[in-house]
Amino acid sequence: MKQSMKRVLCLGALQAVGLAILAGPVSFAQAQSSAGDYPNRPIRMIVPFPPGGAADTTARMISEPMAKQLGQTIVVENKPGGGATIGAAFVAAAPADGYTILYTTPGPQITNPFLMSKLNYNPDDLLPVSSVASFANVLVVPVNSPAKNVKELIEYAKKNPGKVNFGSSGIGASSHLAGQLFKSMAGVDITHVPYKGSGPLVSDLIAGNVQMAIDSLSVYLPQIRAGKLRALGVASLQRSPIASDIPTIAEQLPGFEASALNYITVPKGTSPAIINKLNQAVLAVVNDPAMNKRMIDAGMDPKTSSPADLAKQIATEQAKWKKVISESGAKAD
Repeated sequence: MKQSMKRVLCLGALQAVGLAILAGPVSFAQAQSSAGDYPNRPIRMIVPFPPGGAADTTARMISEPMAKQLGQTIVVENKPGGGATIGAAFVAAAPADGYTILYTTPGPQITNPFLMSKLNYNPDDLLPVSSVASFANVLVVPVNSPAKNVKELIEYAKKNPGKVNFGSSGIGASSHLAGQLFKSMAGVDITHVPYKGSGPLVSDLIAGNVQMAIDSLSVYLPQIRAGKLRALGVASLQRSPIASDIPTIAEQLPGFEASALNYITVPKGTSPAIINKLNQAVLAVVNDPAMNKRMIDAGMDPKTSSPADLAKQIATEQAKWKKVISESGAKAD
């Protein structure tokens, strides 16, 4: 409990550091000058997940053009395991010189501190650089579900307390937490059914063995388009560019959002000049029209930020998911 409180208390410190990092706009040229000769050797971009996943794919997508912006090689390295804690701990303990950076999802800083009783790193030892993209989740039900929209699903669940199950790809997964958030915000009594990955969950949804799930849009879109599952809403605040015909859940459940943010961090102690230089490289790459389109076509929502704004977002998301995780009693250790 004391360790958890320490993690929560440093949210303000994380936000303050982010604000100090970028008090105002810094051009790429200014950042380059104040960062000295950085980088003068290859940069390691650590991905705390196995090769081939969404985070790994996106990291590799941006690494080469980032390298061109920085004038130095970026080597993507996978360090999976422990719910992303192995890779996060590796970067948190690395020298604060800008040569080891973390390409991450919400787990290491936003949800793991509340899902795990012990962490082998301090989440606040990772400083924000920039967001890169967010991945929308989608609320799906079997095609024989009586619910044709979010409002009808909520009404059905309220009339049948405890009888509606929501599936997830595992305890502590984004699909689990999204379902718990829906349960809390909608005020419904629904039961969590964890699966070992999205594959078996998709099969059981199609068969009607589980009544709903809020999981990755990119995974479920082929089943939706094939008429095997019904989409009730995406879990972002705006409609997805690749599925604009699907409404947002928030259109009928105001304020609902459960998207997976991808972003870059560096070890605590890294100089603001180096952080700014990395930030400007990310912005130049992700905001390039060709890259923007490529990311959208792959099911992502390109999204960059200043270090300060990312620090604020991390703090906001931590508070949000701490409440959801506490209410659900979910533990991942």
